[in-house]
Amino acid sequence: MVLQKIEPFPGGVKLKTVIKILSLAIIGIFTFWPSLAFSDVPQTSSSNYQLSEVFFGSGGQLNACSANFCSKQSAGELAAGNTKSANYQAQAGFNTNREPYIQMITSNTTTNLGTLNADTSATATANFSVETYLAHGYTVVNGSDPPMNGSYTMQALSTPTASSVGSEQFGINLVANTSPTTFGANPSYTPSSGSFSHGIVDINYDTANLYMYSKGSTIALSTQSTSFTNYTISYLFNISHTTPGGSYIFNHVLIATSTY
Repeated sequence: MVLQKIEPFPGGVKLKTVIKILSLAIIGIFTFWPSLAFSDVPQTSSSNYQLSEVFFGSGGQLNACSANFCSKQSAGELAAGNTKSANYQAQAGFNTNREPYIQMITSNTTTNLGTLNADTSATATANFSVETYLAHGYTVVNGSDPPMNGSYTMQALSTPTASSVGSEQFGINLVANTSPTTFGANPSYTPSSGSFSHGIVDINYDTANLYMYSKGSTIALSTQSTSFTNYTISYLFNISHTTPGGSYIFNHVLIATSTY
């Protein structure tokens, strides 16, 4: 983004400082895999015996293959889905994948905010989705500094704060907002919340019309395996008449990590 500062008239009337953001980017498709090769690890074993699969039901086959195609087959499964206690969890079903993973997808990743001035707030949005499997959950963390102009860093909101036109502010949240304008969205779930999707917004970023940004802080999380939770990041920019002129760059890096 490019920031242009307009100097005062000789008579002492100060004009508006304007800021033009050329690049607002959200970056991060981060997939973290366990170090073990799970295809070689038996599910149940002792010093003398091991079982690669345990199945209760009428029958099935993990690898039903021809020269060109493979499939997993089962008949008469007695249970399917997740079961857990405070310390353990299991995925029931003959065709259950036993490789843990985390996946993150970003979209709407580049925005041009145009010209900002000290009399108006600027906003933008970006989207990301996260799922994790055979995990105790995940966290998504801010991995980058606020917008920077050379050595100058735009003032980020250290606590959830309302928009204040004319004050230098940078912050985000992950919910639907009505101030300073109507923008953003609450998390949505694929395929549905409750049974399959369990992602939530961190408490510092889950209140409408309050914004914050801290490098290294968690913005979204789950406490268990979950299918996709779809998040919308709402960005708030306010500048003051004393915001330094120059070119500001903000590449928003997100870091998603599973716990196993």
